[in-house]
Amino acid sequence: MIIKDKECIIKLINIGHWPSHFKMLATAVISMPNKTSYDSPKSFCPIMLLNTISKLFEKMIRERLQFHSIFNNFVHPCQLGRLKHRSIIDVSIVLTHFIRSGWIKNISISMLLFDITQFFLSLNYQLLPLILDKAGFHYKILNFFKNYLVGRKIKYLWNNFSSSSCNVDISVGWSSALSPILSTLYLFLIFYIFEKHIKNLKIPISILFFIDDGLFISQHKSLSISNTSLFCSYNIISNLFTKFKLVICQNCKK
Repeated sequence: MIIKDKECIIKLINIGHWPSHFKMLATAVISMPNKTSYDSPKSFCPIMLLNTISKLFEKMIRERLQFHSIFNNFVHPCQLGRLKHRSIIDVSIVLTHFIRSGWIKNISISMLLFDITQFFLSLNYQLLPLILDKAGFHYKILNFFKNYLVGRKIKYLWNNFSSSSCNVDISVGWSSALSPILSTLYLFLIFYIFEKHIKNLKIPISILFFIDDGLFISQHKSLSISNTSLFCSYNIISNLFTKFKLVICQNCKK
């Protein structure tokens, strides 16, 4: 079965095609239990339903993309979460290291968290193949994702109600097995550009990023210097995200 699935994937990539029935999405709206009122959207939970075979194919493609990307250093060291050997547990280990090293050096640690608004819905599906090209992927892979990312349709299910299908090119959905590696590749150029900027400006800052949430870390004996470093770093990364059509959620800063 696995061998036949692998052969099917190779054929799909060679011809640059993702079947239309794999692009058909369905969102089931489920009422959340134990709510006193159901007159608010927060009382419901949307669940994305995907084709089972497409999920299997996506997982197999994901494995190869991750291997190629990590092996060829197309994943920035700051990018963690939902990637092989880069789990959220690694984030806690890194943070623990920063805190304990600060204790030893008797310096304070300041942090600034930020979140990208509507991250997966904001990814530019026309830009993503260009980034994959920059990462050194074969032209057949580029052609495949040009087809994979467009022509999607979605319908909504709510109890006995089923809506008609509508076109929705939402690029990379959160529920897709490919979302972690594709979103990582989409952002890796931003972080290398950011790293170059802070080196030129000599800003002592560290950054951790997990999917669509980021964390700046500044270590200095002076709290005012740490805050200045965080403020400058935030402005730099915010401007870079804007150029890639991404927006930081202003209400999520901490």
